[in-house]
Amino acid sequence: MKKAIHTRSSDAAPRHICILAFDGISPFHLSAPCLVLGEGLRSQDVAPFKLQVCSWQKGPLRTSAGFHMEATAGLHALRHADVIIVPSWHQPEVTPPDVLLNALRSAHARGALIVGLCLGAFVVAAAGLLNGKTATTHWHWAAHFTRMFPALRFDPDVLYVDEGSVVTSAGTAASLDCCLHLLRRWYGAEVANRVARRLVLAPHRAGGQAQFVDQPLPAAASDERIQQLLSWVQVHLDESHSIDSLAARAAMSRRSFTRNFQRATGTSVLQWLLHQRLALAARLLEGTALSMEAVAAQTGFQSAMNLRLRFKAGYGLAPTAYRQQFQP
Repeated sequence: MKKAIHTRSSDAAPRHICILAFDGISPFHLSAPCLVLGEGLRSQDVAPFKLQVCSWQKGPLRTSAGFHMEATAGLHALRHADVIIVPSWHQPEVTPPDVLLNALRSAHARGALIVGLCLGAFVVAAAGLLNGKTATTHWHWAAHFTRMFPALRFDPDVLYVDEGSVVTSAGTAASLDCCLHLLRRWYGAEVANRVARRLVLAPHRAGGQAQFVDQPLPAAASDERIQQLLSWVQVHLDESHSIDSLAARAAMSRRSFTRNFQRATGTSVLQWLLHQRLALAARLLEGTALSMEAVAAQTGFQSAMNLRLRFKAGYGLAPTAYRQQFQP
């Protein structure tokens, strides 16, 4: 599994989240964090928090769709926010105003989590908060991003990057993946999965998954076979699988199978399989009292030692330490 994220899986849940809006914002980009962190979370048994849409611009804000909306607060709200989300931005050559950049710097300095979704990463970078860190943004603007901000490490092949105090995501729909990742970080995989199901979203696309997939929807019989195989594997993770055995089940040659798998999922067979095993292990550690041997058996890691090695490499914590953070 490609690991471009440094996940802290159970940070203290936020009490106050601010989402920044501006004149000309895309309704989709603004609604993505509002939907996942607002409406999607309301039915879950978690501590409530304040969610505000804020702006440094006064009066009605025109959206890119032509209608107008109003922010509920100005930048003063950022002084008390635990999390500040920049959901998008204008074209990269538009310089963010100093009043916004200074507000982000001050909030970050006192410990607030700063999140740049899609082109919002340009704003976070302009504030200097990504210097020396790994970050991502929409693949279409990769050249602009690296040219404008040489002090950061750009990763073009991920959906999101979690650097602890700063998080960035790739373009458009990856904002939803990143917001679900934040829910996993704060509340655990089970809550994030329930929200994803409520919103009819994929429960978890790994941060290390490629953000650009040539053909994301099944368009041929081979793709349908891949989708059927994915569903089958997810309920047979306790079994041993190899590329050859999966190719045979999909009735494809090894070469055709690996090519079609990469095209359909954006990742390799073994990376995808490892991610599914780890995601199941995380859910079992959070929600059950199963022994490490039992968790290893149900997830296909076969031994507690292999589970510990793989889990720590993927999540940055040993399974026991991960489980303890979800104990009452």
